[in-house]
Amino acid sequence: MTSTPRSGFKSMFLRRLRALGVLIALLLLVLLGVYLFWPAALLRAGYTMQAWDANLGSRSIDVHGVRWVYYEGGHGPTLVLLHGFGGSRQNWVPTAKYLTHDFHVIIPDLPGYGSSSPVPASEGGIHGEARLLAGFVDALELKHFGLVGHSLGGAIAGVYAAAHPQQVFGLALVDSAGLPYPLTPFARSVLAGHDPFVFDDRAGLRRLLALVFVHPPYLPPRLADALVAENKSRRAFLEGVFARLRTPADATALVPVLPRLTMPVLGLWCKHDQVVPPSAMAALRQGLSATPQISMTQLAGCNHMPSVEQPQETAQVLTQFYLLPATGG
Repeated sequence: MTSTPRSGFKSMFLRRLRALGVLIALLLLVLLGVYLFWPAALLRAGYTMQAWDANLGSRSIDVHGVRWVYYEGGHGPTLVLLHGFGGSRQNWVPTAKYLTHDFHVIIPDLPGYGSSSPVPASEGGIHGEARLLAGFVDALELKHFGLVGHSLGGAIAGVYAAAHPQQVFGLALVDSAGLPYPLTPFARSVLAGHDPFVFDDRAGLRRLLALVFVHPPYLPPRLADALVAENKSRRAFLEGVFARLRTPADATALVPVLPRLTMPVLGLWCKHDQVVPPSAMAALRQGLSATPQISMTQLAGCNHMPSVEQPQETAQVLTQFYLLPATGG
């Protein structure tokens, strides 16, 4: 008795369905294996997908023996985005997704962080990174750009802009370090020598996330382990930089350079920032005596990481600031 075309089609469909099931099972096993034994690779793959979604490509360049790794993408006026202490270029990716429509965006891993070259702690502070940034800018032949800095990156950006005012058509300081403000519980803890940005286990990572986020993101345990391992690998560098940031000269590094800023300046803060409170904006405004335009904005619903917690809102504020005629962008 011969089979009908209908039964033959059904048999073929079932075979293909079983093959698909086997393939899916194998993929799940591979992903489980990578998660359990190579979580850092899974983390990097996630970063790559996020960057791709934000229209960013990964680049690298060697500058005087220092290898800079950076994201680049988009079209329009150039914006250079600097991350903060203990961070990486990845911190800006959620916001960059909304910027690449209007801007040519460059987001480096500062030397000592992320995938860029390790450097001595003496070069990883505010003034050292600003000097290294000058070499990076020259190597990329950037003549005129907007400079955005978050936290420590804000202090670096301010020092750089004061030294190179002809290059920077607008400076955005986002929850920036380098400014004085009344003592907070976090500041007292730092002055006592506690560094929350170095951690040895998942619990330490969770405490840091609770410090900088209103709503700390959930991290699967093995991905948290990968971040802990990465932090440990930079322990000496981070501790050295942190010790310098506690000194009065570095803690208020922006104060002496503010009167030399001659470009439009934006101060963008989260209302609930526990690390650098919004009260620092008063010192920023008071010190800007030569800038033609001062803009101050606070965002709700975020702590110290607006680029991650409020990426669309952060991008909107930056876009409005840099596309205003006064910025020259």
